[in-house]
Amino acid sequence: MSYRVRFTEEARDDLHRLYDWLLERAGGDTTTAVRARQAIADGLTVLALAPLSCRKAMPGNPFLRELVIGFGASGYVALFEVEDAQTVTVLAVRHQREDDYH
Repeated sequence: MSYRVRFTEEARDDLHRLYDWLLERAGGDTTTAVRARQAIADGLTVLALAPLSCRKAMPGNPFLRELVIGFGASGYVALFEVEDAQTVTVLAVRHQREDDYH
């Protein structure tokens, strides 16, 4: 079985914000930003195959989960919800060192 992965507008905004931040930090060199974007995309493929294998994000809601995506010395965390037996919705994507994740 395969899940359809969709993104909220906020999650799409997060992806753009993270890319733009890396691009700005690198002075316009796209190398790191492109690598990070690819690492996130590769990590998110887990959601289409086995989203329930990811850790629970909140006690009491077994369908709200988070996926840790490694990149360099840290990485990213994707907050998502298993909507039903066919759909996973990515709610947010943050760098692991951001403190406003939830």
